[in-house]
Amino acid sequence: MTAKLDYTWRLREIMAEQGMFTTAALQPLLAERGVTLSTSQVYRLVTEKPERLSLKVLMALLDIFGCPMDDLIKPTASARATRSKRTADGTEAGIGTLRPPRARITGPEK
Repeated sequence: MTAKLDYTWRLREIMAEQGMFTTAALQPLLAERGVTLSTSQVYRLVTEKPERLSLKVLMALLDIFGCPMDDLIKPTASARATRSKRTADGTEAGIGTLRPPRARITGPEK
């Protein structure tokens, strides 16, 4: 079993805890810290889980809300099953069956 890494984006919850209930209230606070985002970008930042996030935006959010990064981003790991590879005779394939034969190194010819 391997773990699939994921995270929970808690910006909307952090905003609500601090009494900020509209995305429009966040835009001027970001602008004060040198982060210029459109109204729709701020809305998506609050309501959706971002796939990519600028460190400048992240640092501005941490400064605005005075919280550590692990309050804003909660890492989660969910287990997922992996398929085992089987050979033609039904046995599980190990790394040994996938390795090429070792090369033989010989000295220079005289």
